[in-house]
Amino acid sequence: MSENLVVLDGVFIGLLLRMCSKILSLIVSFFSSIYATKWKEFFPMKDMRYPPTFNGRVICCATIEVLQEYLAWRQNDCHANNQYNTCLWKLVESGKTEKEAQEILKGTQKQEKNELLFQEFGVNYKKLPEMFRQGSCVFMTQEEDIAKYSENGTPVKRLRRKARILHSENIAGRSFWNVHQNLLKQLGCFAEDIGKINPDYIRSFLFENKLMPSTWIVIRIDGCHFHRFCDVHAFEKPNDVQALNLMNSCAVAVLEEFQDVIFSYGVSDEYSFVLKKDSKFLQRQASGIVSAIVSFFSSMYVMNWKSFFPQKELKYTPSFDGRAICYPSSEILRDYLAWRQVDCHINNQYNTCFWALVKSGKSKSDAQNTLKGTQALEKNQILAQFGIDYNALPAILRQGSSVFSVKEDVVIHEYGSSVEKLRNKVIVEYCNIIEQSFWEAHPGILD
Repeated sequence: MSENLVVLDGVFIGLLLRMCSKILSLIVSFFSSIYATKWKEFFPMKDMRYPPTFNGRVICCATIEVLQEYLAWRQNDCHANNQYNTCLWKLVESGKTEKEAQEILKGTQKQEKNELLFQEFGVNYKKLPEMFRQGSCVFMTQEEDIAKYSENGTPVKRLRRKARILHSENIAGRSFWNVHQNLLKQLGCFAEDIGKINPDYIRSFLFENKLMPSTWIVIRIDGCHFHRFCDVHAFEKPNDVQALNLMNSCAVAVLEEFQDVIFSYGVSDEYSFVLKKDSKFLQRQASGIVSAIVSFFSSMYVMNWKSFFPQKELKYTPSFDGRAICYPSSEILRDYLAWRQVDCHINNQYNTCFWALVKSGKSKSDAQNTLKGTQALEKNQILAQFGIDYNALPAILRQGSSVFSVKEDVVIHEYGSSVEKLRNKVIVEYCNIIEQSFWEAHPGILD
């Protein structure tokens, strides 16, 4: 009986880890993409020079009371941080260095900061915009809206879900929460107002998955609903090389940004990023690593879009989900990468056949039936009927993309003399990573 419970618990924890990672990464990815997409709307005169990155974590609030205290804690932090930063930058603007300003504020209480702002700079902290002092609360409501007009011109109204942004002095208070029916319906009511906040109690609900030490960490990201994304943006079938190059540009940026990422392999809307075996990046916390890489990749995808599709508008933002996997040895890691490359070949060969049949006039259903149960040799024979030599297709389609760093000699001119130095350069290759020869040619990757 106890053994069964242990197994069930293990399965449950595995599912929970996967679900948490997927939910976390999708939200962080979408938020990053939206941020990059909307930049020009709010900063029309400023270029986004660097992709934004957001770290995320999951907190499992066991009861409505825990959720209430969590919200009170975050709003209290908002107030404390904003009050401190307002004081700090007012002091800096007055001529103090940041270090001097920090020393002045060290150990000061809320009332002292308010007095400093008012007496020294004429700033009434309570008159600052609510968004600065209280943060923003976003939730869905149901509002009546005109859906259509009847034949006689009478408006036909329907309830629609709409997002609302509110700034309230106490989002964890009953006076705010209990008057919004949607919050009550979806989450429940607050029975009492919060007294003293205990951050340590809230942190105890923080869901953290620390990855095993001395193992290779693989962060695998996959496009979310990318079939639809490809259709909406009219990507070429079965492969759009520009779309693949866009993915590759994002992977290159990830390796340039995160020094612990030493290799990545990508195909279609999927990429696997390998971190050093001894990596201490973000204390090996799965949520932090996954969200950082997914967030950066998503932002870069939006920022690089116009470089690869100058004639196409990005009609909606892409999002990616991610997960962390640990491999204890380089042999098992190579098996994983080999599996992904074999999958690349199988999927590409199938898709190339499928779209050749569809373009010849068959329906998608007929094409699927024609290919059902066929082996690699039979697929190649089908392609030959359309004048396609599968082995002559570009290697990027058949073998996927491998991204890694190599050393290159550069000449640096300093003080009137030239000095040769080695530097890392991130490159993209389309090669066979299953064979031993690749790893022998690049021994530094897994050293």
